[in-house]
Amino acid sequence: MATTIGFRPAADDERILREAAQPGESTSDTLRRALRLLDHERWLDQFRIDADALREEDVNAEPEAW
Repeated sequence: MATTIGFRPAADDERILREAAQPGESTSDTLRRALRLLDHERWLDQFRIDADALREEDVNAEPEAW
């Protein structure tokens, strides 16, 4: 299922797109790369939250599972 997303960049958005684009990269490619970076940042945020929650966990104190 193909979906098209319309986007009218503001002046600052256009500046960011120009500065972020890699040689030969289309605006769509730049936006795709930015979305993947955003997704990765969200994953890292959740990783940090989980790691902080498990900071005191001592897996050596757990019984062997096998």
